[in-house]
Amino acid sequence: MKKTIYIVAAGILGMVVFHSCSEDFLDKPAYGTLDNKTLSDEKGVEALLIAAYAALDGQDEDNGTVLALGGGSPWEAAPSNWIYGDISGGDAHKGSDGGDQPAINSIATYSVDASNGFFNSKWKAVYEGVTRANSVLKVLNETEGIAEDVKANISGQARFLRGHYYFELKKMFDMVPWIDETTEDYYVSNDMDIWPYIEEDFKYAYENLPETQTEIGRANKWAAASYLGKTYLFQDKFSEAKEIFTEVISSGKTSGGLAYALLDNYHHNFNALYENGSESIFAIQMVANDGTNTIANANQGLMLSYPYNSPFRCCGFYQPTQDLVNAFRTSESTGLPYLDNYNNTPVKNDMGILSNEAFTPDTQSLDPRLDWTVGRRGIPYHDWGYHPGYDWVREQSSGGPYAPKKHIYWQYNADEFSDQSAWAPGNAINVNILRFADVLLMAAEAEAQVGSLTMALSYVNRVRGRIADHPDSWLKDYIDPDNPIQGFSEDYAANYHVQRYPDGYFTSKEQAMKAIMFERRVELGMEGHRFFDLVRWGVAQEVLNDFVQYEGQITTDVRGAEFNTNDRYFPIPQRQIDLSTTAEGPTLQQNPGY
Repeated sequence: MKKTIYIVAAGILGMVVFHSCSEDFLDKPAYGTLDNKTLSDEKGVEALLIAAYAALDGQDEDNGTVLALGGGSPWEAAPSNWIYGDISGGDAHKGSDGGDQPAINSIATYSVDASNGFFNSKWKAVYEGVTRANSVLKVLNETEGIAEDVKANISGQARFLRGHYYFELKKMFDMVPWIDETTEDYYVSNDMDIWPYIEEDFKYAYENLPETQTEIGRANKWAAASYLGKTYLFQDKFSEAKEIFTEVISSGKTSGGLAYALLDNYHHNFNALYENGSESIFAIQMVANDGTNTIANANQGLMLSYPYNSPFRCCGFYQPTQDLVNAFRTSESTGLPYLDNYNNTPVKNDMGILSNEAFTPDTQSLDPRLDWTVGRRGIPYHDWGYHPGYDWVREQSSGGPYAPKKHIYWQYNADEFSDQSAWAPGNAINVNILRFADVLLMAAEAEAQVGSLTMALSYVNRVRGRIADHPDSWLKDYIDPDNPIQGFSEDYAANYHVQRYPDGYFTSKEQAMKAIMFERRVELGMEGHRFFDLVRWGVAQEVLNDFVQYEGQITTDVRGAEFNTNDRYFPIPQRQIDLSTTAEGPTLQQNPGY
C-alpha cells in the first residue's frame, strides 16, 4: 500500500480543501481548489481517503524543505511521539547538546507553557488528519452510485482514522474540541469529554470494516477492535476491554489475512525487510527512495535521532536513559526482572570514558531485548560495528552514553531502506501504532483488573516467552569485528538470561499490575508509549519524580525537574486559543495549571 498511498496522495493534496490545520482555517477556500461536487464519485472519495491516510505521519515538505504537516519542524509532529511519549516518560533524554532544540528541554523537565511551538505543530498536524477523515465522510454521504459494501468499507476506514487522530489529541491534550463531518461552525469549545465519540468511531469501524483489505496498510476490522479495546482501557473500562481483547487474540488477523501472532524474532518488528507481518496490527507505512527526492515519507519525524558523528550523519538526539537501561537487568538465578529495585543493580556504562580508552561492557545477566532497544558501548550496533561510545555522543553530560536503536536501519540493506535525500537520513521502517505484543499486555492488564490473574499471567508470559524461547534471535557478536557486515557468530553479545514468571506468580491485582507495567516498559521501550501509560495508570507523578532524582545524578539535563499533577496533559497551544477567540472571548479553554 505504501506506493499507492503516497503516489496518489501527492497528486491530490493540493486540490482538496482542508480546514483545521492552517492558521486561517476559518477563512474561505482558496481559489483553484476542488469542491465536493467534483470529487463526488467513488474514485474521488477514494482519493480523499488516501489523503487521510497520508496525514498519519504528520509530515510535509516544500521544495526540499522538511516540514511538519501544517508547518513547524518534522520532529515536532513525529507520529512516533519520541518527544512526548519517551522523553516526557523518562525513557529517553533529548540528547544532542543542551542548547540544541531548546523547546524540548522544557518538555523534558515538565516546565512547559502554552507558547511552546512544538505543541502547536503537533496539534495542527493531527487536526489535519481529522479534517481529511471528515472530508471523506462528508463527500461520501453526498455521493450516489457507490455499492453499499464499498461505502461501508470507506466510511469504516475514515472513522478508524478519525478515531486514531482524536485518540492522539485526547491522550496529549485531554480536553479538545470535537469536529466532525457535520460541523459548520468551527468555533467549537473543548468543554466536553470526547471519549464517547472516539469509542463510537472505533465501534463503527469494527462493525463495518472487512477482515482483510486489498492493500496491507489499510485498517481492517481487527485493527479497529484492538483500538477500541485500547480506548476502553484508557477509560478504565476493564470488563469491556477484556471482552474485546479476548476476541482479538482468539480471532484477529492482519489486513493481509495473517492470524495475529508474535514474530519469533523480536527485532524483526523494527526491520523494514520484515514489516507488516503477523505482529503488525496497525502501522504507519514508511517508504524510502520514493522518487520525490525528499524523506517526507521516510520517517522524517525521526531525522534528528541518529547517533552523532556516525555513518548516519545526524544528529545525536533521542538517547535512552540509564533508568530505562537498568530495567532490563534480570536475576542470574531466575531470569526475572527486579520489579521494585532495578536501579540498585545498574547496568555498567561508559560515562566519561573516551572511545580510545579501555572499556568492558556489563557482564551480569540482562534481558536480550535491551540490545535491540538501546545502543551501548562495545555492543554490536546492528551491522555497523561496535558502538564506540563517546565518539558517537554529542554531549554525554546532558544526554548520557546511549543511542536509540529500534528505528536504525541496517548497513546490509541501507541502499533499499535508508533515504539520504535530506541533510539527515530517512528510513523505511514502519511506525508501529499497534502490534500484537502491545495488545497482549493490554489484555493482561484488563484481565488483572477484573481479577483474572491466571489469564493475565498467561498473556504476560506469552510476551516474555517469545524472547525466552528464541535464543537464536538474541544479539550475537560479530564473526569478524573488523568487517561487521560479514555477519554474526554463535556467541552472544552479552550475558542474556530471561524466563517466564512461574505458575501462580500473580497472587494479587497489585502484584500483577506491577509486573504488567514493567513488562510494557521493556517490551515497548522507545516506542512512544511510556508517558501516556504512566498518566493513565495514575502513577506519573511518583514514577517520574523518582526518575528525575535517579537520572539527575548521571546527567545534567533533568536536574531540578519536578512533575506535578497538572503535567499529566500538555497545554492547549496558545496560538489555537488565540485563533478561537470571538467577540465573546476564547472558545478554547486552557488546561489547568497553564
